[in-house]
Amino acid sequence: MAVILASDSDFQEVLNSNQKVVVKYYADWCGSCRLFSPKFKRMSDDENFANVAFVDVNAETSPEARKLANVTNLPTFAIFKNGQFVDSVAASKEEAVLELIHRLDA
Repeated sequence: MAVILASDSDFQEVLNSNQKVVVKYYADWCGSCRLFSPKFKRMSDDENFANVAFVDVNAETSPEARKLANVTNLPTFAIFKNGQFVDSVAASKEEAVLELIHRLDA
């Protein structure tokens, strides 16, 4: 599945229309964020995560979406289930993000 680019204007709609969501909060100036983008795309294509929506949100231009996950560092990854925030991790390690995504099935 393609990574969905969301902003404050459509973020809630994305959460409401997907049962399981993982969000990557990034900024254009964030080098670690850019380096993680291909990994995030690869995860979104993984058949094991076919039921998970992968979403990119620019933390600088979407303050409301950022507040929902209490984002203070970048990149931050957050999971939402049935429209509700579950957990987040500020990391640029693939293992930490995979562990977070697996919590959606708990």
